[in-house]
Amino acid sequence: MAVPETKAVEPEKPKESAVWREIKGLFWVLVAVLAFHSFIAKPFYIPSESMMPVLLKGDRLVVSKYPYGWSWVSPSFHVLPHWDGRLLGKLPRRGDIVIVTPPGGSQDYIKRAIGLPGDTVELRSGRLILNGKPVHSEQRPPAMIPVDANAPCGMDFFGAQVRTDDGKAYCRLPIVRETLPGGPSYDTIDLGPSQGDNFGPIKVPAGHVFLMGDNRDRSADSRFPLEEQGLGGPVPWENIGGRAEFITFSLDGTTKLLNPLTWFRALRSGRAGDTLRGTTQTEESAE
Repeated sequence: MAVPETKAVEPEKPKESAVWREIKGLFWVLVAVLAFHSFIAKPFYIPSESMMPVLLKGDRLVVSKYPYGWSWVSPSFHVLPHWDGRLLGKLPRRGDIVIVTPPGGSQDYIKRAIGLPGDTVELRSGRLILNGKPVHSEQRPPAMIPVDANAPCGMDFFGAQVRTDDGKAYCRLPIVRETLPGGPSYDTIDLGPSQGDNFGPIKVPAGHVFLMGDNRDRSADSRFPLEEQGLGGPVPWENIGGRAEFITFSLDGTTKLLNPLTWFRALRSGRAGDTLRGTTQTEESAE
């Protein structure tokens, strides 16, 4: 009589708990978000008035990471060790608005690219001179920026606050429009004589970019040393983290975290979707 064959019973594998599956899922979502922020695009908050009138404190932007390639500052938290150069590197164009990490620092600034390698940059009485030639500039009508908690028109703009017939308060700021050779036109604020009005000339070294804020008299940029919260001169191109693309939305500074109703009331109208990429001019039109 044949003895029935018995099969070995494999020990049952412990089932993965639902909690552990959720943790793993959240982990991979976090990795994907960080990778997107580090190598594709990330949101950016404007914390100061240095890029007025184009950017206001409280603006939220999209910054793309890939236009200039990637470097040690590309990860959102700057966790990589410093190395020279860029992967698939490309220099900014004159007039691009970029985010930059000051040498030896970790905080991101936002400025405009003014001088590229080989350019000679100079300022005299507040007027920009590039490669020995004053850039085209023209006085424009004043900017009328609504006064709010994020744009209070404070002591930096003493005497600039005005009220219109409807009783609304505005910051009335003098505007000079610059047009860089082969680059875009953009508005700058000229408040009169200031510490950074006379600078240089200085030649931008290879692999470096000279950056300035549009609010020329209230911007710590390549004109000022690191000890004064500036950029310490032209910055290495690997310190540039990305290019500003467009404004997603803007807040007036009255939001309260625990009161969702204030989130909507604080939205500034008319700023969402504004592009930060200027229209390119020909070199002849800039002369």
